[in-house]
Formats: sequence, C-alpha cells, structure tokens
Amino acid sequence: MALLRVKVWRGAEQGAFQSFEVPRQASQTVLDVITHIQRHLDGSLAYRFACRVGMCGSCAMTVNGRPRWTCRTHVDTVAEDDTLEVAPLGHLPVIRDLVTDMTPFFDKWARARGQFSGARSRHDDFARIAPDDADRRQVDAGIECIGCGVCYAACDLVSWSADYLGPAALNRAWTLVCDARDAANPARLRAVGGDAGCHACHTQMGCSERCPKKISPTAGIAGLKRALARALLKGEL
Repeated sequence: MALLRVKVWRGAEQGAFQSFEVPRQASQTVLDVITHIQRHLDGSLAYRFACRVGMCGSCAMTVNGRPRWTCRTHVDTVAEDDTLEVAPLGHLPVIRDLVTDMTPFFDKWARARGQFSGARSRHDDFARIAPDDADRRQVDAGIECIGCGVCYAACDLVSWSADYLGPAALNRAWTLVCDARDAANPARLRAVGGDAGCHACHTQMGCSERCPKKISPTAGIAGLKRALARALLKGEL
C-alpha cells in the first residue's frame, strides 16, 4: 500500500510538526488526510471543518506553505514526493494544532464598516436594483466571498502591518460602497481610507491569486481608491 508522509503542526503558537504516515487513496483530499489522522492515528488532533464541499471555508489551512481549502485540495495536486506539510492558517493566533482564532479577521470586517446599513424601515417598499445596474455588476464576484480567510493568510502586508484591514474586509466594504441601498458610505469610506486601509495595499495580488472563489480583492481595493478620490473631490469627506 502506498503511504503518504504527513507533517502536521501540533501545539499553539509555540509548537512543532509531528509526522504521520497515511494510506494513499485515489481522489484523496487534504481534509481526508487530516480526518484519517484524527480518527485512526491521534484522536487529540484539533482541526476545523463543516461542509466538506467548498461552501463554508472553515477548513482553510496552510498546505505546503500556501493557504488553501483542504476540502477542495486534492493530494495529487500538492503532494511533493509523497509528502505533505499541513499547518494552521497564517497571520492568525493559533488556538491549538490546526485551529486558528478568527477574531482578528472579523474584527477588521467590523472596522471596515462591513455591515449593511439601510435607510428604509419595514414600513417602506422594497428597494430595487436592476440586475444590469453598472454598480451592481461591479461587485458580482465580490459578493460571493464566504470569509474563509485564505486571502488574509496570503497577504504579505498583513504580516508586515498588524493594523492593515486586509483584503477580505476591504472587499466587503467595496461591495457595500456599490450598493445603492446602503446609507453609511461616508463613514465607510473614512474607515477604509486611513493608513491601515485601501491605500496601504501594495497591489501584489497574492489575495487574488489564492482566492478559492476566484474573487479579486485587488480589484475591489482599487475600486475603493477611486471611490475615495471621487468623494474627496466632491467634498463629501
């Protein structure tokens, strides 16, 4: 039987890799490998997953040095000499083993004013936006973000600047800036226009390259820069 040699991070921030041998299977995903270790070799291994089909994003980890969804990553595409290295998602505190604390990631969504703020009440008629509306079509891809954190882990700037809001939070802000129903855009633009916001992006496109949903946060960040420039020229900020 062919075996896969797997090094898995154990411990918290201070820890080490532990080696396991896992049977190699056809159509095997990295999540399958981690599940085999937890169920058959070491029941104390901590990791996170839910849907197993690329819907929730909770199984994101660092595989051979790159952030990925482990449920949609086949071993055949990433194993090097029948070897895998699996670590927690980068740029986030490690709780234990492969489980990270996502609090800083979602706190930055909040700092970027990532919540919808409508102007209508339940007593008003529904706000309607045509499917072919130009602003709406600009964010067709961006609204598909599921908050998995892969882009955040792939962004070098996040590692250099702890205050940087990150590509996911800025992408979320961009989708709301383009939403004609939202009433909080002046405050949102001020939130993403500071030193830790969109102008800090170096446009290296690591986030866009690694996004499993093929979203380009880089494009959304560029849109925020344009929106900020227009608002400043109009005296709205």
